[in-house]
Amino acid sequence: MQSVYFNHDGNVDDLVSLLLLLQMPEVKLIGVSVIDADGYIDPAVSASRKIISRFGTANRQPTAVAKSDSRPVHQFPKEWRLSAFSFDDFPILNEAGKPTIPIAKQPAHLDMIEKIKQVDSKVTLVMTGPLTDLARALTVEPTIVNQIQTLYWMGGTLNSQGNVAEPGQDGTVEWNAYWDPAAVKTVWDSDLPIVMVGLDSTNQVPLTQALRQRWAKQRRYPALDLIGQGYSLVHSFEANSTYYLWDVLTTLVSHYPELVDTTQVNSTVIATGPAAGRTEINTNGRPLTFVTNVHADAFFDKIDMLAKNAPLH
Repeated sequence: MQSVYFNHDGNVDDLVSLLLLLQMPEVKLIGVSVIDADGYIDPAVSASRKIISRFGTANRQPTAVAKSDSRPVHQFPKEWRLSAFSFDDFPILNEAGKPTIPIAKQPAHLDMIEKIKQVDSKVTLVMTGPLTDLARALTVEPTIVNQIQTLYWMGGTLNSQGNVAEPGQDGTVEWNAYWDPAAVKTVWDSDLPIVMVGLDSTNQVPLTQALRQRWAKQRRYPALDLIGQGYSLVHSFEANSTYYLWDVLTTLVSHYPELVDTTQVNSTVIATGPAAGRTEINTNGRPLTFVTNVHADAFFDKIDMLAKNAPLH
């Protein structure tokens, strides 16, 4: 059984990632926390609790959802963050009334430490938002490095083609890294084994009309219906860019590495200036595993398979 701690930032693909993690038969989700980044944190925490209550399995789900008190250096555009409110209001998540999963007593970075230290085996850490909570956890309790098997992070890019178009930056940065560049450097400076799922590979799995139709045709399965409804909230024209399955790819790779091809690279992080948050190849940098190619058909099939296995009622 793979022990997984999941830290996300509350947009549609984060919440779909949580839904799919709960369906992986060999995964025990030991903890879930939410950071106030690509989705507003209160509805994202609420939606996470409801997803776990509705689609979780008692022996594999976390006992609480932790709320981060980390703050951004650069916040995501508010227009991108609003979908968490609508997702939280979906009837399928509210039919049963209030969620049975409580909010954790400690903030996310301390909850991360507590949950990781409680497990006898090493933990897989999946992060689909900024790295701030992990950076803070490492500062408070550096020894958790020894209890983390691998960090799977959706963030960064190694081809200098970012997705941030904000004044004062140079276009080479990915948003999760830009949210808190210093946190990325803190994690890069650690000894954690890292699998980086950057824009270079996530751009291979766009949200298309054909994909929306694929899920629509399978809406008799409640989890696929929820996935289809979730992605109906996002459109390319709203963000002036294509929407990709960034976080779902990262989440599935953490348990199904055969879905992608990877290579070993050495990388550094720029923490300040116009390129703050840029991750780049550097022969003198830290080693990491970098996802280069996605087997897209197998990836989309795996989403369907997991969702069909979710509880029907």
